[in-house]
Amino acid sequence: VQLQASGGGLVQAGDSLGLSCIASGRTFSTSTMGWFRQAPGKEREFVAAVGSSGGVTYYADSVKGRFTISRDNANTNRMYLQMNSLTPEDTAVYYCAAGAYCSTYGCRIRSDSYGYWGQGTLVTVSS
Repeated sequence: VQLQASGGGLVQAGDSLGLSCIASGRTFSTSTMGWFRQAPGKEREFVAAVGSSGGVTYYADSVKGRFTISRDNANTNRMYLQMNSLTPEDTAVYYCAAGAYCSTYGCRIRSDSYGYWGQGTLVTVSS
């Protein structure tokens, strides 16, 4: 099983950036998928998650209203994160994750709920 995250890069504050995650090796059609990030010197933190149908989404307060998570309905192993109005505080390595089977918000925001992880993609936002 592999998760491949892509789309990171260097942008300026206020810019937008889109991340993609493609999972292979098994289907995650019934699993929650999510994005986490880890800034230098900080712990990994929850960013956003999307339910198996793609219709239900969850966000950290720090990104709510700026980031949009989505899932490809035709291929539920594909997930995206559209990031708008980026700030230097969004600088981090972003990881996609899959394999969470949760019925509560508290479960979805925990990194140990996810069984599979991508390698991470670096997002750097300059001021």
